[in-house]
Amino acid sequence: MMTNPESSNIGYPADNPPQLLWMPEKDRIHNSKLYQFMVKLSEKKNTLYHDYNQLHNWSVNHSEEFWSMVWDFCQVEGAKKPPVTFCPPDSSTPAKDTQWFPHAKLNYAENLLRNWRTHAAADAIIYHCEGDPQQRQHLSWQQLYRQTSQVASFLHQIGIKKGDVVAGYLPNIPQTVVAMLATTALGAIWTSTSPDFGAESVIERFGQTKPKVMFFAQGYQYNGKTMSYFDKVAAVSANIPELAHLIEIPATPEQIPQDTVSIPDTINHHYWTDILDSTVPSELGFTPVPFNHPLYILYSSGTTGKPKCIVHSVGGTLLNHLKEHQLQTDIRTGDKVFYFTTCGWMMWNWLVSGLASGATLILYDGSPFYPDGNVLWKMAEQEQVTLFGTSAKYLEALEKQGYRPKDKANLSSLRTLCSTGSVLAPEQFDYVYDAIHSDIQLASISGGTDICGCFALGNPISPVYRGECQGRALGMDVQVFNEQGRAVHLQHGELVCRNSFPNQPIGFWSDPDGSKYHDAYWNTFPDTWHHGDYVSLSNTGGMVFYGRSDAVLNPGGVRIGTAEIYRQVNRLDEIKDSLVIGQNQGTDVRVVLFVQLADGELLTDALKANIKQKIREHCSPRHVPEVILAVKDVPRTKSGKLVELAVRNIVHDQPVKNVGALANPESLEEFRDRDELKT
Repeated sequence: MMTNPESSNIGYPADNPPQLLWMPEKDRIHNSKLYQFMVKLSEKKNTLYHDYNQLHNWSVNHSEEFWSMVWDFCQVEGAKKPPVTFCPPDSSTPAKDTQWFPHAKLNYAENLLRNWRTHAAADAIIYHCEGDPQQRQHLSWQQLYRQTSQVASFLHQIGIKKGDVVAGYLPNIPQTVVAMLATTALGAIWTSTSPDFGAESVIERFGQTKPKVMFFAQGYQYNGKTMSYFDKVAAVSANIPELAHLIEIPATPEQIPQDTVSIPDTINHHYWTDILDSTVPSELGFTPVPFNHPLYILYSSGTTGKPKCIVHSVGGTLLNHLKEHQLQTDIRTGDKVFYFTTCGWMMWNWLVSGLASGATLILYDGSPFYPDGNVLWKMAEQEQVTLFGTSAKYLEALEKQGYRPKDKANLSSLRTLCSTGSVLAPEQFDYVYDAIHSDIQLASISGGTDICGCFALGNPISPVYRGECQGRALGMDVQVFNEQGRAVHLQHGELVCRNSFPNQPIGFWSDPDGSKYHDAYWNTFPDTWHHGDYVSLSNTGGMVFYGRSDAVLNPGGVRIGTAEIYRQVNRLDEIKDSLVIGQNQGTDVRVVLFVQLADGELLTDALKANIKQKIREHCSPRHVPEVILAVKDVPRTKSGKLVELAVRNIVHDQPVKNVGALANPESLEEFRDRDELKT
C-alpha cells in the first residue's frame, strides 16, 4: 500500500511523525525468510515474536543465542562447536576482545559453492559489460565450481597455502569471483581493488599486505572507452618485492592473451586461458579454517593518510552476510541480486556472498550512464533482478536528469532496492516510489568497510518511512550517544554499538599490538564501538543519518549535519553537486558552501539568495552559509564519497595526506587560496 507524501519531513520528533511510504502486504510478510525465522523463534521460546523492534531487542539481549540460531537457520556448512563466545580473562575491553565461535571450523568458498550440485545447470553468475549486449556472459553453478577447482589447483601448484595473501587488481567480471573463490577455498586471504585506482594508490594498499599472487585484466571499459592499465600493473609489480606471480585475464573471451606488460624478471607471468586449458578439473578440497581466520583485507579510503588495512574473518563475514541477505533483505534461492559496485568497494564482497543463499549474481562493469541512464534498468528487466543495489548519489543523478526507469523497463520482478554510500535524502525516497516502483522495499543501508556490513538497514516485514533507514541491524546494540556518552532518543548524536558482534574486524594488518585498531573505533567511548556517523533514532525504531560526524559543522557551538544542507541545495535545478565545510574564524566557525553548477548556469546573487532562503526555511538560520562559491568539480573518493575533510584542510592551508585516494584529485586546486575566504 502507498501513501503520497505532501510535505517535506525528516520526521524524528514525536509531534511530527515521518510519512509512511510503503507497507508490505501480508502474503509478502509471511513468505519472507525473516518471518520464517521469527516463527522458529516463537516455537522455540513459546512466545509470539511478530514485530521487528521486538525481535531486535531479543537479538541484542540474547546475542549468543541469536547468532547461533542464524548459523542453524542459514544452514552454514561447517563444524559449530561450543562455546559461542570467549573473552580472555585479562581483556580490558570485553566487547572488542570477544572471540565468536572460537572452536568452529568452516570454509568460505565451500559455503558459497554449496548449491553447485543441486543447481548445476542454473546460472550462478550473469555478467554485462557496458554498451555491448553481445558481451553478456553467464556461468552455471557447475561451470563456476569447475573453474574454481582449476584455478585453486593452479594456485596450490605454485605454492599458495592457508594464510597467504592473493590480490586482484581487477574489474567487476566473473573471473574475479572465480579467483576469490579459488583463493579462499585454499584458506588463503583475498584482497582486491579496481583498475581505476592509480599505481601509487594500489602500491599503498598491496605494498602493506604483500600479496604473493596478483590477478589483473588486459583492460576494462568505461563510458564508451576501452582502457588498458598495463603500465600501472608494471609499476605495481616493480614495487612489491613479495609478488612472485602475475595472472593475466583476457578483457573479453574472444581476445587471445598477449605478453604486453613489462614486469620484473623475478615475477612469473601466467595466463588465465592457459590455466583453464591445461588444468584438469577435480573435486575441490576445501581447507577448513577457524571461524576467526582471515578472509578479506579491505582498505579504508585513505583520505586522511595511508589506507588502513582492515582484516575480516571467514566466519564473521559469512554469518553476518547470511543474516543481512536472508533476514534483512529477503534474498532467497534463485533470486537475481545486483549491486552496482567495483572490486575496490566492500559492496562487492557483500554482493558475492549472495551465492551462499543460492542467489544468482548479476555483475555489471562500466558506467551506469552509458549509453544513457536506462542501461542498468534495462538490464534489470532482462535478467528479472529481484534486488537492485546502488548509491544514493546515483539515484539523485537519475532524478536530476529526468529519468523514470519504470517508464522504460518492466521492473515487476524487483522486490528490494538498496541504497548506500551516502545519505539518501527524503526526496529520493519519493523519487524511488514515484519513478522506479510503487511496491518495493526501499532499504537505505549504512555500515561500511570497517565491518564489511551494516549497522542500519532494512527488513521485509516493516514499513518504510520517508527519510529513514528501516531499523538497526539484528544482533547489534546500535545506539545514539550524546557528547557525554549517554544513549539518547529523538536527538542527534554519534552512532555507536555497545555489544560485540561476529563481523568485528580481526584487526588491522601489520598492527601487532592492536593499538591502531583500538584507536580507530574503541577509544572514544568505554567498551563501545564508535563508528563516526551523525544520526538520530526515531519513534518508529528507524534511524536518520545526517552525515559523517568528523564533517559536522559547528557554527556558534551548534552541531549541524552536512546532509541536511546537501538535501536542500542539491534539489535545485541550477546545482549539479555541492560540498560544505566549516572554516575557522577566530574562536568560531563559519559555514562555507561550494557549488558545482549545472551546465550553462551562473552563480548569480539571485541564485545565492535562493540557496540561502531554502536552507533557512527548511533547516535553520544556523545552517545558512556565510559564503557561497562556485567550483567546476567536487572532490570524491573512487567509491563516490564526498571528502569534506580534504577540502577543509586545503582551505586552512593544511596538507592533504593522500590525494591518490580521490577519483578527481585535480579538483582540490580550485579550493586553494580563494580570495573570498581570506576575509
